Amino acid sequence: QVQLVESGGGLVQTGGSLSLSCAASGTIYSIDVMGWHRQAPGKQRELVASIASGGVTSYAGSVKGRFTISRDNAKNTVYLHLNSLKPEDTAVYICNAIIRRTAWGPESSYWGQGTQVTVSS
Repeated sequence: QVQLVESGGGLVQTGGSLSLSCAASGTIYSIDVMGWHRQAPGKQRELVASIASGGVTSYAGSVKGRFTISRDNAKNTVYLHLNSLKPEDTAVYICNAIIRRTAWGPESSYWGQGTQVTVSS
């Protein structure tokens, strides 16, 4: 069994900052890509940022320069630092990880339960 547990969401004013974290636990052999998605009411889920096991990062254009993704491989944890927040960043932020549970097993995608980020104008 693998679980992803997010923390760190909340309410912040426009221009403010938040930090999110997501820890993976359970039977884990290796973690490939870790990422953050978000879903706002009435909108499709979108990929915000991702980071490969070697540290290569990728960002959505709407957050590039404002958000920073990082990971601690020893702790199986991924972080998202959100700066210069805008009301349009309001969404549920959901952690995702591509995990191999055994050395010879397949990789599977796992999702957290999500954490709410609300940016007031």
